[in-house]
Amino acid sequence: MTMKEADSRIVDALLNATNGYDVEAVLALFTPNAVIDDPSTGERFDGHLGIQEYVERFFVNYHTVSKLLSVKSLDASRVRARVEFTGDFGHEIGLLDLTFDPGGLIARIDADLE
Repeated sequence: MTMKEADSRIVDALLNATNGYDVEAVLALFTPNAVIDDPSTGERFDGHLGIQEYVERFFVNYHTVSKLLSVKSLDASRVRARVEFTGDFGHEIGLLDLTFDPGGLIARIDADLE
């Protein structure tokens, strides 16, 4: 499997886990010290506790459903996923820049809305 295929599978796994509101499955995709930086929320979420808070607040609580629109490789360890989000808040299109550690776990997501 190529790195691009592995990255795409991790993005799919992330969206499947968030769509299923499975916080534990989401956390299993991240390094323990991973970061989600999301200017659309005005916050940065650090480590598994922060990521758990992010998923519970913005996915579980808003009944968010995500649909992958595209994935583009940015470099050897980063991809950009364009995602459609729907939920109690309405409809948004977002960009998720995912950075992977050498083991294939998510080390960082820089998220924002289009």
